[in-house]
Amino acid sequence: MHETAISLIELGAVFFGLGVLGRLAWRIGISPIPLYLLGGVAFGNGGLIPLHGIQPFTHLASEIGVVLLLLLLGLEYSAGELVTGLRRSWMAGVIDLVLNTIPGALVALLLGWGPIGALAMAGITYISSSGIVAKVLGDLGRLGNRETPVVLSILVFEDLAMAVYLPILTAVLAGVSLLGGLTAVGISLLVITIVLVIALRFGKYVSAIVDSPDPEVFLLRLLGAALLVAGIASELQVSAAVGAFLLGIAISGSTAQNATRMLEPLRDLFAAVFFVVFGLNTDPSKIPPVLPIALALAAITCATKVLTGWTAARMQGVARMGRLRAGAALVARGEFSIVIAGLAVSSGAVSGELAALATAYVLLMAILGPVAARVAEPLARKLLATRPRAAA
Repeated sequence: MHETAISLIELGAVFFGLGVLGRLAWRIGISPIPLYLLGGVAFGNGGLIPLHGIQPFTHLASEIGVVLLLLLLGLEYSAGELVTGLRRSWMAGVIDLVLNTIPGALVALLLGWGPIGALAMAGITYISSSGIVAKVLGDLGRLGNRETPVVLSILVFEDLAMAVYLPILTAVLAGVSLLGGLTAVGISLLVITIVLVIALRFGKYVSAIVDSPDPEVFLLRLLGAALLVAGIASELQVSAAVGAFLLGIAISGSTAQNATRMLEPLRDLFAAVFFVVFGLNTDPSKIPPVLPIALALAAITCATKVLTGWTAARMQGVARMGRLRAGAALVARGEFSIVIAGLAVSSGAVSGELAALATAYVLLMAILGPVAARVAEPLARKLLATRPRAAA
């Protein structure tokens, strides 16, 4: 009974603390992800007051957080939108892939983390945070801008790339053979293809299975289906996160809208626990040694994301300021980068320093992203306005 009381007290303190941090983030206009990570680091291994009584709950809750993050991401797109976005943005997506995976892979190789560490770091520096980007675009009133469909198309391409990347990473981290890795990728591609076909042709039936006029029944069906699909996908070496994402794609119409509305509070709760758990597993004493590397990596990948958005928007005939806004909007990294780092570190196949570097990097990028999106255009206009005077 004493242990249960301690666990409840620690868990209550964590949830209340997350609420305080979320409020603070809202007041200063940034994503709460950096503050959640810092909170986890402060109370994890080597932190101020290590928490040990909540690990069984937080481990499972963090897994559910990943599932809900990807489920709601899938609910934002229909299968038709994914296919159309892929056709329209594949060239820009390839440019994005090349420009933003190379810095992370090179850093891992230079640090001696080997091919597995390079594969993990490539994903960490590649993927933009869809959640942060969407929030920033909404907050700045840019959802109707001409460059916004370009930004969303790149995000769609990245999400599809993750559906292929995560099974490969999972197989490599598990130490399977080349044949086993190829089998995992083949199964992943087959599952993705089947789900997209089902979503395109029979999406209404999938929606009907989980839909219900009763909110309680609807929530139970939806959450149950998400966890079932995630578990089956994980067993098939496809990744639980990808399974949840594909289920979200298959649900469409008013069912998807209702599901998003009902699941958002749950997603925010469990996702916050996920970020805290990652911070809890990061030794704060390992962050200062990798901070210079994180700063250099942040500077390089800020530039590569801006170049990505600029190039993609130029392909669609967007004016210069729109290109700059598109590039700046893509800078933020967040939830997916931490998901990848969490998979890599928990497997034991990579150096524990990767968690510290990933934490420092995401802290920087989750803050720099919204700031870059806000100040890039005003700063550029100010520089253009002063240039003729300097020349005179």
